[in-house]
Amino acid sequence: MQKGNIGVTTDNIFPVIKKFLYSDHEIFLRELVSNAVDATQKLKTFASVGEFKGELGDVTVQVKADKDAGTLTISDRGIGMTEEEIDKYINQIAFSGAEEFLEKYKNDANAIIGHFGLGFYSSFMVSKRVDIITKSFKEGAKAVKWSCDGSPEYTMEEVEKADRGTDIVLHIDDENKDFLTDSKINELLNKYCKFLPVPVAFGKKKEWKDGKQVETEELNVINNTQPAWTRKPADLKEEDYKNFYHDLYPMADDPLFNIHLNVDFPFNLTGILYFPKIKNNFEVQKNKIQLYCNQVFVTDSVEGIVPDFLTLLHGVIDSPDIPLNVSRSYLQSDGNVKKISSHITKKVADRLQDIFKQERADYEAKWDDLKIFIVYGMLTDEKFAERAEKFALLKNVDGKYFTFEEYKTLIEENQKDKDGNLVYLYATNKEAQHSFIEAAQKKGYDVLIMDGQLDSHFISRLEQKSEGKARYTRVDADVIDKLIMKEDVKSVDLPNEQQNALIDMFNSQLPNGEKMSFVVSFENLSADNLPVYITQNEFMRRMKEMSAMQGGMNFYGEMPDSYNLVVNVSHPLISRLLKSEEEACSAQVNPLVAQLADLSKKRADLMGDKKESDLPDPVKEEIKKIDEETTKVREEKKSHYVKFAADSKELRQLVDLALLSNNLLRGEALSAFIKRSVDMM
Repeated sequence: MQKGNIGVTTDNIFPVIKKFLYSDHEIFLRELVSNAVDATQKLKTFASVGEFKGELGDVTVQVKADKDAGTLTISDRGIGMTEEEIDKYINQIAFSGAEEFLEKYKNDANAIIGHFGLGFYSSFMVSKRVDIITKSFKEGAKAVKWSCDGSPEYTMEEVEKADRGTDIVLHIDDENKDFLTDSKINELLNKYCKFLPVPVAFGKKKEWKDGKQVETEELNVINNTQPAWTRKPADLKEEDYKNFYHDLYPMADDPLFNIHLNVDFPFNLTGILYFPKIKNNFEVQKNKIQLYCNQVFVTDSVEGIVPDFLTLLHGVIDSPDIPLNVSRSYLQSDGNVKKISSHITKKVADRLQDIFKQERADYEAKWDDLKIFIVYGMLTDEKFAERAEKFALLKNVDGKYFTFEEYKTLIEENQKDKDGNLVYLYATNKEAQHSFIEAAQKKGYDVLIMDGQLDSHFISRLEQKSEGKARYTRVDADVIDKLIMKEDVKSVDLPNEQQNALIDMFNSQLPNGEKMSFVVSFENLSADNLPVYITQNEFMRRMKEMSAMQGGMNFYGEMPDSYNLVVNVSHPLISRLLKSEEEACSAQVNPLVAQLADLSKKRADLMGDKKESDLPDPVKEEIKKIDEETTKVREEKKSHYVKFAADSKELRQLVDLALLSNNLLRGEALSAFIKRSVDMM
């Protein structure tokens, strides 16, 4: 028996492995099974070039747990190792500069294992002793057993082994006994080894017999050695792509589209990406793309490897050219990774363009589900945005779809304002904004539906790209004649006192408060327009919507929803309302109006042409008394208008109809409106 010390430049590698790799200790099984698969693949290569002339036979890698003995064994029938090869590959570890590297990457097991080629040594994370029993495929080779208890000392001796290949026997330590349970081993094999290119078996298949599960003689192979992404697209049908998707995501709905990646220059990249069907806008989940290296699972955290917007997709990427076992900061700055990221973006854009051109009807049918991916891509990736302008769609309230260019052509003639700007009208809720949509369509205007969670940001981007030549306005942002102003608006010809009366009356019946606020304004519209509208300022509303998704815009997010109550002074109902108010209030109000005029004149006489700060103190005191009296008289005048409004069923009906058309009439106010409507019939 030979004894010796493992050649490392630190005093003891094993405490280092235990200390630094503990958080990722489950990857030991991935490393050992991958090594077994590599050994098997090498034997197949030697056989194909005539360097191995024996029978390959069954090359299944087998994982076996023995709870009684406390061992986990990974066995292969690959190339095996000679005593010299064990000495070269196991006993010598290039570990110079280790301390500095370990400190830098102490939280990243992949980095340490990949940097030092420590795949095999990851077994010591869970083992108190590891045995290697191996026999080389080379003619006349002798079997060797290597054993180490987690110190730099090892033993090596010749043993009997009937067949070529390697058995790695892990004597699991007391802290990691869960790695001997069937459930844990199955979990790890399914996570890391599900698509390895050589069969991997764990135990025997079971079947129900006499009311219980019993083992059969058939090996329980856990992996698919030829997953869809490793095959040629020409050899796959649509059904194959769907079946593979459901292998990856058993509970998911069928995907919308798939994109098969197959590149061998200037880097190697294969994979299949799927556009998943999202049931609602808030069901977006990242970390659904699985990253593989030569069919070995590495991670489902692919930020930096694929563009951010494509992390919304599902599927598989496999590349031996991505430096998997290094830190994420290295990944994000690696030139190869950036090329791969750019290529995936281009490939996705090309595929979507092809589908749009060749199967437009199907593409349109799936657009509502597809939209969030493409809009997110256009907002976050300028190169993708340039390509996407050819296949991104706009949808109108009638359910018709247009490319940007098609829609511009559709509205160009009719939807320009008096200054030559193109105005895109849109709605976010067809039902709630129906009356505004109808008013726009009566003018011959087309209205888009923009109801996605990213649409506020998307609209702002489209406006910026137009460089001031186009404007997007929601249909309820103003009265229809002002949404697309064809000529200067007629001035409002209504005496100030009547305007003040209407402001006080309407304000008293509006639900002003913490959550919403109203400003009463006036327009001189045609008599066939509604007497009262509620509109919402486009800029403020859009800022609030964007603030809901961006923490940095809380100034807008905390403000109440701001609305305009627009009174159409040309409507007969408004004229009738003013006449009723005058009949009811003039006896009390007219003397107060005269008193206010008198107070205003007195104040003006006292002020003269001086600034208030230049007046002597006695005059300032007199002006202060006048101002207090003015406030008191105004409040008294206002109280008469408020009382009239409270008693006027017509005025309250006008307010409630306007609120109702904007879906703002709720609860007790809605019940009162219904009762009042019945009473007025």
